[in-house]
Amino acid sequence: MFSTDRMTLRKVTEEDTEIYHSWRNNPEVMKNTSPSMDQYTKADTAAFIQMISGASDAKSYMIELKETSQPIGIISLIHIDYKNRHAECVIDLGEQKQWGKGFGREAMQLLLAYAFEELNLHKVYLRVFSFNERAVRLYKKLGFEIEGEQRDQLFRDGDWHSVILMGIFQETFLRES
Repeated sequence: MFSTDRMTLRKVTEEDTEIYHSWRNNPEVMKNTSPSMDQYTKADTAAFIQMISGASDAKSYMIELKETSQPIGIISLIHIDYKNRHAECVIDLGEQKQWGKGFGREAMQLLLAYAFEELNLHKVYLRVFSFNERAVRLYKKLGFEIEGEQRDQLFRDGDWHSVILMGIFQETFLRES
């Protein structure tokens, strides 16, 4: 569907249940994205995949290596509000050996281009845990700005952490890309 030289974004299908289930149950993967850190059954994951692949207010894509067709993560626009032209973005890179190689940035750039150029959204927003400094830096490089903070929203590893609210506007993205 969308691609760079190294990766492709393709629609999530039921065949992705197994790989996504393994990511959702890996504490290292979910540490940076899941507030609850709950374990999921395969049936839970299958129901989730079915829900996101048929939702009218969401667009979810597997991030796949072009060379091998290996899925390495998932990226979505959720809570799409077409009337007010905004959506929330979520991303999980499930394959840890692919972390730090720029795939998150590439996937975000593709999804933002789709959101702003194809869907004509005015704004894309996200939530990120304050301890996930690498993600905060990435989002800032992409043009996201901090809009707020939910202080002490998350108790993880014996400490309280905030959830940072960030957003980027269509005008900013189009000007900087």
